[in-house]
Amino acid sequence: MSTFFMPTKIIKGENAVTSNPDSLILGSRAFIVTGKSSGKLSGALSDVKKVLEDRKIPYCVYDKIENNPEISSMATASCVCREFGADFIIAIGGGSPLDAAKAIAVYTVNEPREGTDFTLYSIFDGKYKNKPLPMCAIPTTAGTGSEVTPYSILTLHKEQTKRSFSSPEVFFKNAFLDGKYTQGLPKQVARNTAVDAMCHLIEGYTNKRATDMTDYMALEGLRILGKHLHSLYTGNFTRDICTELLFASSIGGIVISQTGTTIVHSMGYQLTYFKDIPHGMANGHLIYEYLLRVNDVLPDKVTFVLSALGLENLTDFKNYITKITPRTVIFTTSELEAFVKTSIKARNAASCPFPISEEIELEIYKSSLL
Repeated sequence: MSTFFMPTKIIKGENAVTSNPDSLILGSRAFIVTGKSSGKLSGALSDVKKVLEDRKIPYCVYDKIENNPEISSMATASCVCREFGADFIIAIGGGSPLDAAKAIAVYTVNEPREGTDFTLYSIFDGKYKNKPLPMCAIPTTAGTGSEVTPYSILTLHKEQTKRSFSSPEVFFKNAFLDGKYTQGLPKQVARNTAVDAMCHLIEGYTNKRATDMTDYMALEGLRILGKHLHSLYTGNFTRDICTELLFASSIGGIVISQTGTTIVHSMGYQLTYFKDIPHGMANGHLIYEYLLRVNDVLPDKVTFVLSALGLENLTDFKNYITKITPRTVIFTTSELEAFVKTSIKARNAASCPFPISEEIELEIYKSSLL
């Protein structure tokens, strides 16, 4: 038996935001969550402001979201949202602002206080007394798929790692996909985010929790990415290509909403936290060694992955990933051994199609990074 739940409405195409004001406006006072530059440089923030101003909807722009949002910062942002009296949130940006919006939506109406039933870490329970604020998402990178997932990844400095919370209550109500918001991305950022989407599709497809529905969607997402491997390599993108890459990213998000990810992500978090390697690039460093081991237990699925991407074999896959996510950071064996102690505890280890142990993870780290 399998289930499929994806409540987000996706609006895809040219001028998706300005042509659909009724889908963007979910209340009477808007809290706009974005980074310092993502909303402004992409043009998405100005489009959102125009829609809100035309409808005379008061709004507050919160543009202090950092890369890898930290949990206590989300509580601080929620205080601003609460004081403004916002009754809905519009998230603009890559995975960090979108993930941050989900946490802010929870904390705004469920204020965390020590010594009460709801503390800062209660967000990881996934069940909340008060329903989070409704949200819309406008992704400005094509990678995380956060606009269609119930997940939010937060940084925990105390534990020196990243951790995700999940709840069906933090799905965005509407998501707007328009390639004009990603067309100006720096080439390496576009590459990193596309590799993140690729990893979502591959990890979902090879996951123990995969279903016929997620398999079908994952292969379609990989086919879309496969059409544009050359553009990712050269950095030459049209608006239409960017919209297609956004769509592939959303498909990846839909897939992992059903299946979750695998150790590629939990192992990659360590590289991001301790070495400041961008999330998608970190996953790219590990995905080949993961696929090698998948090939031992699910060779047909690996064949379908390569076919969908338009690649002949795993060596071609390795060569391509290495070119677009070059490794520049130096690691030591002792660092990798320490990473394993944390990554092995992740829940998604149980979703891998092959047995996981500290020894296996260390082998993958060493083969990928040393």
